[in-house]
Amino acid sequence: MFLTPLLAAPSLPGAPVGGGQSGSLPMLLVQFAIIGVIFYFLLIRPQQKERKKLQQMLAALKEGDKIVTTGGIVGIITKITDKDDVIQITVSESTKLNVLRPYITKKIEKQA
Repeated sequence: MFLTPLLAAPSLPGAPVGGGQSGSLPMLLVQFAIIGVIFYFLLIRPQQKERKKLQQMLAALKEGDKIVTTGGIVGIITKITDKDDVIQITVSESTKLNVLRPYITKKIEKQA
């Protein structure tokens, strides 16, 4: 009761009733669309390209390729089992490890 006059905004003659923001909704939607496009080209699209490149590399692996796993283990592929998606790598002369294909991060290219 006592606060009602204090909280009420003073009305000026000729001032719009809705707060004067009649064209802000379309402009706000345009701004969100621009931000969405920027996010797509700066974040989403490059990530999709990298994922596609990694999938192509994993599909093209063959015996004798030198690879690096997610854990940082470097080895040479000695056997590929497509049924289980398991790849056997040789780390040293007597050490062989079984690694799942998705855990291979990169293939080390032989330098000339």
